[in-house]
Amino acid sequence: MKRARRMVAVAVLFGAAVAVPASAQAQSDATGAGSVGAVDITVNGVSAHSDPIAPCVVDGTAEGRTDPITVGTRTKYGLSSTTCSRNADGTASVKVTGQRFETSVLQQFGGPVIKARTFGAGCNTTANGSNGYMQLGTVTGITVPQNIPPNHVITIPGTTPGAPPMAEVVLNELIVPVPADGSLTTNAMHIKLFPQGGPASGDILVGSASCSPFGL
Repeated sequence: MKRARRMVAVAVLFGAAVAVPASAQAQSDATGAGSVGAVDITVNGVSAHSDPIAPCVVDGTAEGRTDPITVGTRTKYGLSSTTCSRNADGTASVKVTGQRFETSVLQQFGGPVIKARTFGAGCNTTANGSNGYMQLGTVTGITVPQNIPPNHVITIPGTTPGAPPMAEVVLNELIVPVPADGSLTTNAMHIKLFPQGGPASGDILVGSASCSPFGL
């Protein structure tokens, strides 16, 4: 399979925000959480798992930091950090900054090694909602648009005609509840292994930030 590769200086999202009718309790109840990423996959019967890496929580663990870490044998995160804070006006902010993400879990099936030299995610609450953002820098292994719309899906096909896809990669993943309550989660990258079934399964998250004006 020909591997798609594109060097991207910085890829950023289009603005994403959700809001609900204003509440007098929004600022005092506002909260948020962030993590560098998380892994929960099974490849050829062998599992690799990591709870959220370097997590932070507003009014809890204000900061997180991780030295380079390898989950299993094929997924790596470089030096990265998270910050969760309450602002002077009572709103909440989350910022995730990371570097040198790499996963080669698909390589054994003929797929690409996916790398991001830098990545980030964040969110802020407002009086009646939340907004989120992310960034990816110097990505290889997949083709990334310069401006990434919310929930942009890249499908990595199988190596033979009719074979199920090896992965779906969601960039600028925006998760909001239904009905909307003003909260949101933004993931810079979400890799879903063999979403239609195959020799591997599970999820890899890169850069995750959640905010809620009314409490998570």
